Amino acid sequence: MLSVLSYGRLVARAVIGGLSQTDSRDYSLVTASCGFGKDFRRGILKKGMCYGDDACFIARHRSADVLGVADGVGGWRDYGVDPSQFSSTLMKTCERLVKEGRFVPSNPVGVLTTSYYELLQNKVPLLGSSTACIVVLDRQSHQLHTANLGDSGFLVVRGGEVVHRSDEQQHYFNTPFQLSIAPPGAEGAVLSDSPESADSSSFDVQLGDIILTATDGLFDNMPDYMILQELKKLKNSNYESIQQTARSIAEQAHVLAYDPNYMSPFAQFACDNGLNVRGGKPDDITVLLSIVAEYTD
Repeated sequence: MLSVLSYGRLVARAVIGGLSQTDSRDYSLVTASCGFGKDFRRGILKKGMCYGDDACFIARHRSADVLGVADGVGGWRDYGVDPSQFSSTLMKTCERLVKEGRFVPSNPVGVLTTSYYELLQNKVPLLGSSTACIVVLDRQSHQLHTANLGDSGFLVVRGGEVVHRSDEQQHYFNTPFQLSIAPPGAEGAVLSDSPESADSSSFDVQLGDIILTATDGLFDNMPDYMILQELKKLKNSNYESIQQTARSIAEQAHVLAYDPNYMSPFAQFACDNGLNVRGGKPDDITVLLSIVAEYTD
């Protein structure tokens, strides 16, 4: 039988050993973006961090790295409204809140909520709708905190496998959850979800983890196995390599979107819902590709 003193020493060694294995380094994200507006044949940024009606942002604060993507709902164009205005303003507002430190890393839903209510309070009404996905890496805790509303989303890849991902939110086929601002008097006629309805999650990341954040233009045209094949080409964590891989993924999705004979994930989903659909889905595509690395000033 162990004496109390011997037992105490064993416990102390175990505690000290556990602490010595704790990674005290701060983490950060090395991130590159690429995308295509569906009306363009090349990756062209429109009015800042926008690809067509999609928008995105990449922001850093002393406590966290924050990313976001949003997909403006194109149907507003039928009413004379530019769909990219809503998504881009939403993302720019999120970016400003992060840079001003007006956020809590563990609560990305709060960033989305504050941004949306700022838009609602604008003196000049900003009409439109958008999905949104916010990804926050807390540098010290090494936790990835996320909020996803609609059918944009993210993947976390480790060792060539998807170890964590967002859940898609759809009311029904091809009708995702979305934030909206309707004309006065028409609020009840426009589909609108609360930012608090966003699906949220937290996940412990490791150095070298790959995080892919994108709008549905990617996920509707490329299944996981194709995305993972492209990510295998990513050999190191320098920006140039990440940028090249992000472009490769976006370009492949863009080509597949216009292939009439390809059975895309979107076409498969449509068939599962009783529709006879084949081919890719022409759409705006936005890809943010990140690697978890050791933080350096």
